[in-house]
Amino acid sequence: MLKTAFKPRWILSLLGALLVATGFVLLSQWQFNRSATDAPPPLTTTETAVPLTSHIKPAEPLMANEADQMLDASGHFLPGKQVLVGNRLSGEKLGYWVVAAFAVDGAPDQNIIPVVRGWQPDATEPAPAPTGELKLTGRLLPTEGPVARDARQPAFDSLSVSELINVWDVDSYSGFLIAGPVTGADGADHSATTTSLVQVEVGPQPQERQINWLNIFYGIEWVVFAGFAVFLWYRLVADDYRRQQEDIADAAAIAAGLDPASVYRDEVLLEASRAEAGNDYQGPSHFSSASSSRANPQNDDNSENKDQK
Repeated sequence: MLKTAFKPRWILSLLGALLVATGFVLLSQWQFNRSATDAPPPLTTTETAVPLTSHIKPAEPLMANEADQMLDASGHFLPGKQVLVGNRLSGEKLGYWVVAAFAVDGAPDQNIIPVVRGWQPDATEPAPAPTGELKLTGRLLPTEGPVARDARQPAFDSLSVSELINVWDVDSYSGFLIAGPVTGADGADHSATTTSLVQVEVGPQPQERQINWLNIFYGIEWVVFAGFAVFLWYRLVADDYRRQQEDIADAAAIAAGLDPASVYRDEVLLEASRAEAGNDYQGPSHFSSASSSRANPQNDDNSENKDQK
């Protein structure tokens, strides 16, 4: 079989199979690399507040390594641009977030950022946002996806920045802030508790890396496909070798004056008798006579000729 494998066409086929298997292995490696998410930035980074205008830029998607950061921002709330976002928990109570548009000082093109001022238990009209120049510190979170709603509903079902841009008719950063301390120019406190709202508390992300088992399963599948590519080449070579052996046996039978089909039939019958002997033993004489008659069909022809004489 080794001589068969060294034929030029099978060597080229092996190179093709190895090339395909290599591609499958690379795909499995890609899936394994995607199975674990990147760890979030360390707490020493995210919990140290940095200026908003230096951390993110308007009209750019918010990356995972940029979210969860504590930010400082100065500016003022835009009057009349405040909404409620429903289905929000505070402890075990379900209620509403109060979200207002905050104009950031120094933001390009006068972009705003939505700010969650606090939480309230019902859908009543919240207290107006504080006026004047303010400085706030809050945690940056990525936008949520828009959810279709009835325009008659008093609250939105998600905090979608793209939806708020259309409602408020202003340009905005792609994330929003969960407000913490809010102080005025005179140092007065304007945080949630001073405006009859409950402070919204959002902690940092867990530091553990998340495992996606579906990607691991796909990676194992690609490894199996790589092995199958090499196995398929082996099977094709084995089939070619077996055909060569059959051709050699047929040529030998023809050279001996025998019919190759008859020889093959006798071999099949002999194998069947051996298998039957292994399953149901009936004595040595029976099998020895059957084997001798099948192995030497010319003996039967000689006996028939004698009877005719």
